[in-house]
Amino acid sequence: MVDGRVAGSFRDPAGFVFTREGVLYRQVNPRFAEHYDHLMSSGLYQALTDAGLLVRHEEVDVAAHADDAHRVLRPAMVEFISFPYEWCPGQLRDAALATLQAQQLALNHGMSLRDASAFNVQFVASRPVLIDTLSFEILPQGQPWVAYRQFCQHFLAPLALASSVDARLLRLLGVHLDGVPLDLAAALLPGRSRLQPGLAVHLHAHARSQRRHADDAGRAGAGKGDNKVGTKDAPRFSEQAFRGLIDSLTTAVRKQAWEPGESAWRDYYAAKESYSDEAMASKEELVAKFVGELQPRSVWDLGANTGRFSWLAARAGASVVALEMDPAAVEVSWRQVVAGEAPAVLPLVMDLANPSPGLGWGSAERPSLSQRGPADLALALALIHHLAIANNVPLTHVAAWLATLCQWLVLEWVPKDDPMVRRLLASRQDVFDDYCEQGLQDALSGWFDVVQREPVHGSQRTLYLLRRR
Repeated sequence: MVDGRVAGSFRDPAGFVFTREGVLYRQVNPRFAEHYDHLMSSGLYQALTDAGLLVRHEEVDVAAHADDAHRVLRPAMVEFISFPYEWCPGQLRDAALATLQAQQLALNHGMSLRDASAFNVQFVASRPVLIDTLSFEILPQGQPWVAYRQFCQHFLAPLALASSVDARLLRLLGVHLDGVPLDLAAALLPGRSRLQPGLAVHLHAHARSQRRHADDAGRAGAGKGDNKVGTKDAPRFSEQAFRGLIDSLTTAVRKQAWEPGESAWRDYYAAKESYSDEAMASKEELVAKFVGELQPRSVWDLGANTGRFSWLAARAGASVVALEMDPAAVEVSWRQVVAGEAPAVLPLVMDLANPSPGLGWGSAERPSLSQRGPADLALALALIHHLAIANNVPLTHVAAWLATLCQWLVLEWVPKDDPMVRRLLASRQDVFDDYCEQGLQDALSGWFDVVQREPVHGSQRTLYLLRRR
């Protein structure tokens, strides 16, 4: 963690986040003093934190980072920062419902969310938690919800696309960082979506209203152009109407339920195509042994499927992020975690041949995967052949990339005569002359030291325990 102002915290004049000597702080600027003080004195902060909806903080007596500060806060740390374009539909839906629940609580205390960005939500112990303490303002009397458009673009539109079209469309949140444009969502959704009252009002009609008011001065504020705010014709928006809006949005979100279908990766372990019972038991024993010896605090499981080995690491006490390209596998894993059927790992949708890059202003507002590391330990199990053969990434490139992610690495070598590699090569020319165990060791030698090399009994595979140089 580099000291200084956090790259993604610059848009809000109310305050910002910075680090000093490795500690994360949030500065509250004087212009936002009245709203922050009301958050604390009204009982809303206590209600939100008691409900697990807002990250806790303590006020600390440290120097401001820039100019004067009304307060400096030290928030509780979030182990791993994830982004909405890395979530499965169930995670985005849970984050949406948490945002609406927080808004309902805010109304009970005379406040409102002025920002409903999905980027303001993180997952802590398998629960969605708002992390922007300065998102709450004193309720503007008689005005519609300023964050209405933003909520619909960040949550409702992508959820509707995922449930009615294809879950992979959640990746649009990585292209449209201010949320999926409503006119785009309306064009992509099937006609039957207009029969859902929530989508008909909050998405289709909302998109039409945006087009009608495209030139209004208040267009940038969510819902402002739609409701003629700031004009003499603007109708007053009662608190009862506000609560009705939140109830309506809650119903609309709940209806956007996506059911994961069958896929090769969600059913990978059940199919037993790659491992006999003996081989699986041997692999689990070796991974457990390595994790037990290292006692890592943080583990990234690269290509996690539904999280079998992620759970193993979590049960050993590690904070685990499970990265998997298949939304169905991630959804299944997330549901098991939420239901308490699996340890509290954080499963995310990530194509490791095209991992999340730095995005936003200066390509730094949303850091890349490697910028969020390194992890103490990464598990690269049954991954190497997918990168090197299915995606034509040379082993030297794979090794160099893995070295950016972790201090320690457990890597599973899968040789060419393995059934899964033979299947990959059946549909392409074998141009992978360096894909052999000596080629792997040569590629690793520039970045890692081999600490242990163990065969996976009952298979032709091998596990390496590697330490980054």
